[in-house]
Amino acid sequence: MKRLIIDCDPGNGIAGANTDDGLALALALASKSLSVELITTVSGNTPAAVGAQVAKDLLQRLGLNIPVVQGALQALREDPAPWRARLDHLPDETLSALWRGVRQPQLLAADGNDAAGVMGQLICDNPGEFTLVAIGPLTNVALALQRYPAMAESVAEIVIMGGVFALDDYIKDTNFGLDPEAAHQVLHSGATITLVPMDATTQTLMTQQDLTRLTECDHPLPQFVRETLRPWIDYSIRTRHLPGCWIHDALVVAWLLNQRVADGVDYYVDIELRPGATRGKSWRYRTPLRLDVGVPPHSGALVHVMQNVNNPLLLEVIGQAFSGLQR
Repeated sequence: MKRLIIDCDPGNGIAGANTDDGLALALALASKSLSVELITTVSGNTPAAVGAQVAKDLLQRLGLNIPVVQGALQALREDPAPWRARLDHLPDETLSALWRGVRQPQLLAADGNDAAGVMGQLICDNPGEFTLVAIGPLTNVALALQRYPAMAESVAEIVIMGGVFALDDYIKDTNFGLDPEAAHQVLHSGATITLVPMDATTQTLMTQQDLTRLTECDHPLPQFVRETLRPWIDYSIRTRHLPGCWIHDALVVAWLLNQRVADGVDYYVDIELRPGATRGKSWRYRTPLRLDVGVPPHSGALVHVMQNVNNPLLLEVIGQAFSGLQR
């Protein structure tokens, strides 16, 4: 059984907030081969306190006693104000109506507010035992690595959803763009890293028909997924002009369950830290470069990057996990 720490920014039940973190949490909790032992929250898709409430509310529905520890309220250096103005902006009345009748997370207190400390201590006390699933901005992870330098060698692997390399309409993604310094520190930490960029996650898709089929099981976990993803799928159809919604973070957990859901290649990866339009942009290359003028040897950090996604298999993995639940 793979032991997991999940660092996330869930928004299930919050009007206009992405629900892929909640789906990833649900998939991990439903899977018998994964043991979720700590959930930490970071400010990203939602503020850290809101994410903690979403996670605590889900665990209460399930009767599970897994620690949920709130983490960083803002990035290491990046000004949070423009990001919060964009991410916390409520949709207009018509779109907000999609969440009418959807239960909002209860106001439950987190089990502490030192996510970096709890995360780093747990990993260093159990070397080689924990896989860290980082599906929000990497602020908590960077802070943990600063305080616990041995964490880079002690963690079995860090699987990250973040970065975007070659997608039209994107210079940067939220997870890396919101805290570029944290992303840079984690990528260069020396830990074993698998990166799941938007280039891969935008190959995923869940439709309303998929959601209905995958959540047929009469259990609180798929019921939570059905209730909170249904308005988000409709929101995505209207605002992103897709036939459903991308399920970015769920791909990370599904890959831990079945690595055939996506293939990958090792790349040297880095992120732009300088001010300007490309701040927060990630880039990658393989060696040998055809033109290396001005590029120092081994620029960037060598990480495994996911590329091609098998979406039917991804949905099958989710369905299998939910269908195996017992009331």
